Amino acid sequence: MTRGEAARPVEAVVIGAGQAGLSGAYYLRHAGLEPGRDFVVVDHNTGPGGAWRHRWDSLTTETVNGVHALPGMPWAAPERPAPVNSAVPAYFAAYEREFDLRVHRPVSVRRVREGAGGRLLVETTAGSWSARGLINATGTWERPFWPHFPGRASFLGRQLHTADFAGGAEFAGQRVVVVGGGASAVDMLLELVGVASSITWLTRRPLNLVTGPFTPELGRASVAVVADRVRRGEQPGSVVSATGLYLPPELSRALDDGRIVLDRVFDRVTPEGVAWYDGRFVAADTLLWATGFRPSVAHLGPLNLRESGGGIRVDGTRAVADPRLHLIGYGPTASTIGANRAGRSAVRQLEDRLGGFRAADAAPLAG
Repeated sequence: MTRGEAARPVEAVVIGAGQAGLSGAYYLRHAGLEPGRDFVVVDHNTGPGGAWRHRWDSLTTETVNGVHALPGMPWAAPERPAPVNSAVPAYFAAYEREFDLRVHRPVSVRRVREGAGGRLLVETTAGSWSARGLINATGTWERPFWPHFPGRASFLGRQLHTADFAGGAEFAGQRVVVVGGGASAVDMLLELVGVASSITWLTRRPLNLVTGPFTPELGRASVAVVADRVRRGEQPGSVVSATGLYLPPELSRALDDGRIVLDRVFDRVTPEGVAWYDGRFVAADTLLWATGFRPSVAHLGPLNLRESGGGIRVDGTRAVADPRLHLIGYGPTASTIGANRAGRSAVRQLEDRLGGFRAADAAPLAG
C-alpha cells in the first residue's frame, strides 16, 4: 500500500507478532479467515520472535524461565542449550510458515481511530486497514520504565535498563547496583555473580518469595489478582507482584554468603552511587534498572480507552469501552501460557460480537 491509497477492508487486524499475536492469528485462521485476505498481522520488528529476539546472548534455552509452545505446533527445545534470542525466533518463523500467517514487517502502527461504518481505522507505516475488529498484542518490551529518583541525572557511571542488558561479562570488576524485584532482576543477577566486584540488590518492597513449587492453584490465584486490576481500569502491574518470586539455589547461596547484598531501595542518586537519608551510601560504577515495562498502547490513544486509574479497563481480553478491541499479552494474559488461552478466547468473543466473520469459508471455532 502507498500513501493516499484507500484503507483496505478486513475482518480483523492483529497488531504484534509475538506469542500473543501469533496465537490470535492462529485462531482467526482456525475460524476460517484467510491471512492477508480476511485478516492481517502487522509487526514492528524486522523479523520473527517478538521480544525474545531482543534478549541477551547468554540467556539460553536451559537458563530461561520457560518457553511455551504456540497453539497447534509443539516447541522442541534444542538438544544443546542455545541462545533464546535465536532459538525462539527460529521457532516463531517456522510457525509463521506452517500456518502461512503472512506477517507484514517491519510495520509500525501510528494510530487506531474510529473509521466509517462502525469500523476501526488502523493507520500504519505500510498504509491503512479498515477492520471490524482488532486484536492488540503489542506487549511491553518497547516501553522500559525508568523510575524517577532525585539526582539520577547526576550519576557519573553507567545506567542501563533490562532492555539494554547484553550479558554479565561487560561488568567484570565493577560495583553494580541492581534496582528491581522481578524475574528480570533475577536473570541478570545470576549473570553478575562471580563477575562483578560487588553486587547490591535493591527493591522497593520486601521480596515476595515462592518457597514451594509453583502449583496450578497458585497460578490461577495470581492471574485472578492481575485480572481484577485490569477490570477496575488500573495499571496491570507486574506478574511477579501477584505470583511471587522464585530464587534459584545459586542466587539464594549468593545472598546467604554475602556475594549479593539485598536491601530496600535508596532515597537518592549521587554522582558516585546511591544514598539513603539516614546517611548510608553505596558506591557504584553501574546502575542497572530492572524496573519493568509498561504496555505499548499509545497507538490506541484516539479511542479514549484509558480509565482514571491509568490503565485500560479489560474484562478477560475485551476492552470494556470498545468491545471491538481485544488486548492479549496485557495484564493477566501477559504470560506465554496465558497468551495462548487469550488468543482463543479473544477470537471467540470477537466472532460473537460481530455476529460471525464475513468470509466465504468461515466456520465456527471448533472445540
